Amino acid sequence: MSTASLRQPTSSPSPAGRRPTLTRNQKPKWLIPVIAVAAVVVGAALAAVVGFSTVVWAVFAAVLFLVAAPVAVTAVEGGRKGADSLVTYLVHAAFILAVVPLVSVIWTVLANGLPGLTSNLLLTSMNGVTGATDNAAAAGDAPVLGGAYHAIVGTVSITFWATLMSVPIGLLTAIYLVEYSKGGWLGRWITFFVDVMTGIPSIVAGLFAAALFGLLFGPSTRFGFVAAVALTVLMIPTVVKNTEEMLKIVPNELREAAYALGVRKWRTILKVVIPTAISGIASGVTLAIARVIGETAPLLVTAGFATAINWNSFSGWMTTLPTFIYYQILTPTSPTNPDPSQQRAWAAALILILIVMLLNLLARLVARAFAPKAAGR
Repeated sequence: MSTASLRQPTSSPSPAGRRPTLTRNQKPKWLIPVIAVAAVVVGAALAAVVGFSTVVWAVFAAVLFLVAAPVAVTAVEGGRKGADSLVTYLVHAAFILAVVPLVSVIWTVLANGLPGLTSNLLLTSMNGVTGATDNAAAAGDAPVLGGAYHAIVGTVSITFWATLMSVPIGLLTAIYLVEYSKGGWLGRWITFFVDVMTGIPSIVAGLFAAALFGLLFGPSTRFGFVAAVALTVLMIPTVVKNTEEMLKIVPNELREAAYALGVRKWRTILKVVIPTAISGIASGVTLAIARVIGETAPLLVTAGFATAINWNSFSGWMTTLPTFIYYQILTPTSPTNPDPSQQRAWAAALILILIVMLLNLLARLVARAFAPKAAGR
């Protein structure tokens, strides 16, 4: 057999103008931006026909884009890429829908709360403020007097006692369920009651605390610690469920390694399990605090409402930021000129959001401080 017969046939050169490229059957980079711009323009035209508004414009533009973009991708790259792009754009649209209300709330609170966020609001209470005071402020004859200092003190005090009671109870309960229960009857009952407590209305927790202290100290007993007990009832299920899930995801290999070295179980939990899950636990505690710090109904029946500062959580009525906002909106100091009261309410709402943000920051710092250190650091 000759050498020429062993040679592989060579492919014929491609015709001129049809050289294969790496971008063949791929959509150009400008395609999706052009479709987006066209959807915005056509959406504006359709919105103008039916009655223009920003919401209608956004809905028309989104629908047009979600229909046109996958069709264009399918025409260029095929049905598989078109279906993938459709799901991708739907996910992005869902994310935008979730973010828009959050941004709207923050923007509204900032726009309405910043004008009232003054040193007077932060450093004074409503003690001595009357309708005549607000009438003068509304007429421009005097500044807006009266502040939320007493409400800030009440919020911090009541939340502190509630956290001090609920976090140890919730943490120890979760440790028992994960590390000691092993599916026993007591663990099953605890889990059942925690699930029931998770769904109870907040007013029921307030009525429970009011009835309990009413039996101990007499009817109509209201002071800050009673409200803290009501908030504790609401916080414990959240702390238990979140801590339980965080402890469950700690690898069993870490526990077994500690046991193999002769470390006792309680010390393994304290030095290995909890530090490994501390980031999630701290986030759960912050979530529980954020869940109760804005409660209004249980505080109205347990702590009452006061216009002066009360530092003692075990005596006298106390005001919190949610109840302060509630009364400023529902019963303004001057019914004929409610603007000063609304200004105080928006500023108090902004303060409440800032407190929750600071708590989230504190939780992250705690988690970073107690989290296990990586090797080499």
